[in-house]
Amino acid sequence: MKNTLITIVGATAIGKTALSIKLAKHFGCDIISCDSRQFYKEMSIGTAVPDPEEMDAAPHHFIQNRSIFDDYSVGQFEKNALSKLDELFKKNPIQIMVGGSGLYVDAVLKGLDYFPEVDASIRENLNIELQEKGIKHLQEKLKELDIETYNSIAIDNPHRLIRAIEICIGTGNTYASYKNKPKTPRNFNSIKIGLTADREIMYDRINRRVDIMINNGLLDEAKNMYPNKALNALQTVGYRELFEYFDGNFTKEFAIEEIKKNTRRFAKRQGTWFRKDKNIIWFDFQDDVQNIIKILETKI
Repeated sequence: MKNTLITIVGATAIGKTALSIKLAKHFGCDIISCDSRQFYKEMSIGTAVPDPEEMDAAPHHFIQNRSIFDDYSVGQFEKNALSKLDELFKKNPIQIMVGGSGLYVDAVLKGLDYFPEVDASIRENLNIELQEKGIKHLQEKLKELDIETYNSIAIDNPHRLIRAIEICIGTGNTYASYKNKPKTPRNFNSIKIGLTADREIMYDRINRRVDIMINNGLLDEAKNMYPNKALNALQTVGYRELFEYFDGNFTKEFAIEEIKKNTRRFAKRQGTWFRKDKNIIWFDFQDDVQNIIKILETKI
């Protein structure tokens, strides 16, 4: 049997973790997490990392293995994940990857585009601009420098925005000009499945998850990281809004509603990203796992 990686994708709060554990138990394999927010050990509640019972149910990799103070890129994750997969495939020709971070999924399955190294001071200056002038200022800057990338990336994601701008400034070329070059073929087969739900159901699940996070102590978790709020790892939904509350710009109630609203927007972007991939086999989030397994086994 050729090595096969089953990848589970879909919007946040759709049930990917639960399905990945059921499939890992069935196939007797490990789980590679490619959720870019779950890498960081300081961020537990706001990133919905698997709970201890879920972690014990199947071996997981790349969950809370980094610090928010580490500079960890999608390129580093690609190398680390491929190395781990080489190791895991020696034990079992079937492995599972799960996550809602489309760029990180593509990095493992397809490979990344090559971008030249640029002066680190460019990113430092852009982070200062973000803090002093806000994200709209950087959005306008990217629009002027590279309209193609402006129209294709999530421009409300500060990390992606800064990455694109630093390439434009540091190389004198557009970020888009480095995209879509030939990649190194992978040494495993890939099967992609996705979970979906009606929009109203998905949004209700998101709203309820945010309420659970608040009840579980998200405010205290965010408060502990507030002194380091400028770090790239913390430029994410669930923390940004609470930092605004701590700054006195939002009420607590408004901050919570903003988390829900921005998480719903994030889920919509995830859906847009994954729907472009015609190779994903879609299932309703309530589909019977035995039906999913049966279909997978015809593909392996």
